[in-house]
Amino acid sequence: MRKSIRKAVFPVAGLGTRFLPATKAMPKEMLPIVDKPLIHYAVEEAKAAGIEEFYFVTSRGKSAIDDHFDRAIELEATLRERGKTDLLGELEARLPEPGQVAYTRQQTPLGLGHAVWCARALVGDEPFAVLLADDLMVCETPCLAQMVEAYDETGGNLAAIIEVPRAHTARYGVLDVVCDDGRLVRARRVVEKPSPAEAPSTLTIIGRYIIQPQVFDHLSDASPGTGGEIQLTDALGKLIEDGQPFHGVRFEGRRFDCGDKLGFLEATVALGLRHAELGAGLRKILASYL
Repeated sequence: MRKSIRKAVFPVAGLGTRFLPATKAMPKEMLPIVDKPLIHYAVEEAKAAGIEEFYFVTSRGKSAIDDHFDRAIELEATLRERGKTDLLGELEARLPEPGQVAYTRQQTPLGLGHAVWCARALVGDEPFAVLLADDLMVCETPCLAQMVEAYDETGGNLAAIIEVPRAHTARYGVLDVVCDDGRLVRARRVVEKPSPAEAPSTLTIIGRYIIQPQVFDHLSDASPGTGGEIQLTDALGKLIEDGQPFHGVRFEGRRFDCGDKLGFLEATVALGLRHAELGAGLRKILASYL
């Protein structure tokens, strides 16, 4: 019987240098889009997909993430005294249950594959999800929930994919496609950041994965790949060689690249316009500038 996806890994150890000086003293994952930090959107997406255990791979200077997913006794007391029960209820509803959250450290920045490997003792012998908070997904059915549904059909390993201009393939892991039914794409291999001339397709992986635990065996033995880092895509390629299927999932919805300043601004505008209380006012403000 196929094991369900109960655990998720959130690699949040990066330095966020693209957003300096804003990220000098604040984790980039805590930068807010409207009224919630980036990492919170990723955790909400995971919860909506049935994830029960949330593992954060952190580094020095990331304690704000720990605090965000903990009780704030003084703040809660103040809200209670002031009768702000709606805000209090919202804060409490967004917290994971006690015992659902765990943290581990990536002491040296050796790449995404290494960050995922750092969570091996927490994940154990189960398939698991990986969510990168830089990719903010806005979907009617949460992106990871769509992937879990696909996983129930295919098993193996999956990643969310998008089509990009060929000139941009050097920014992504790219699929070498075996078959494509429009929703699911099966790959014979994954190429990390190929040049446009060498890219086997323009179907590229973004920051959502479902991965089998055997990946840790390959990550343990991994040598640095593209960029001098331990690449997750290299280990996924080894799983394909082992006979495990690898599928890309064309999800229904919108991805915002919040690791890029313009992408971050676009996400802020898009979600601000959708906000029940702020949308109309933001539309007027934008109109006054345009």
